[in-house]
Amino acid sequence: MYQDLVRNFLRDEDGATAIEYALIAGIVSTCIAGALSQISTTLQGTFNSIAASFAPAN
Repeated sequence: MYQDLVRNFLRDEDGATAIEYALIAGIVSTCIAGALSQISTTLQGTFNSIAASFAPAN
């Protein structure tokens, strides 16, 4: 009886798909965060140069 329960538990693969999707979502979100950190540096420089052009001339 217990052996059947253990065998069925070990053969069950229903949760594997959810885990795979969670891993894929984690990898994608990590890539997005890395790309945004690279873009933010560029955007910050762009906005600083635009802000400097609006500064009054001394």
